[in-house]
Amino acid sequence: MGPQKKSDKLKRLVAVQRHMERMAESDLGITAQRIEENARSMETVMEAIGSLDPLHRLFAQNYADRFDRLSNTDKQLHGLQQVQEMKLMRERAKGDRLEDNMKEARDHEERQRDDDAIYDLIDMQFAAPASSKVQE
Repeated sequence: MGPQKKSDKLKRLVAVQRHMERMAESDLGITAQRIEENARSMETVMEAIGSLDPLHRLFAQNYADRFDRLSNTDKQLHGLQQVQEMKLMRERAKGDRLEDNMKEARDHEERQRDDDAIYDLIDMQFAAPASSKVQE
C-alpha cells in the first residue's frame, strides 16, 4: 500500500468532524426539549398557584417554592443552550474548514497527477526518437 494522500486523510477528518457536529446538534436538541418540558411544568405550577380550588390554596407555598426551582432550572438550561449553540457553530466551522482543505488537497493532487502525466508523455516523446536513432 502506497503513501496515503492528504485528501484521503482530510476526508476521514471531515467525517469525524461532521460526527462531532451531529453530536453537538443532538445535545442542543435534548436541551431544547428539556427547556420545553420545564416551561410546561412552570405553566402547570402557575395554574395551580392561581387556582381558586381550596386544596391548591393549602399548597400555595409549596407551589411557589417549586416555581422558584423551575425558574432557576430554566435559567440554567438557557445558559447551557447558549454554550451548546456556540459549540455547534464552532464544530460546523471546523468541519467546513477541513472540507475546504480537503477539496484544495484533492485539486492539488489532480494537478500533480496531470503534470506527471504530461511529464511522462514528454519523457516518452524524447525517449522514442533516441531509441529509433539507436536502431538506425
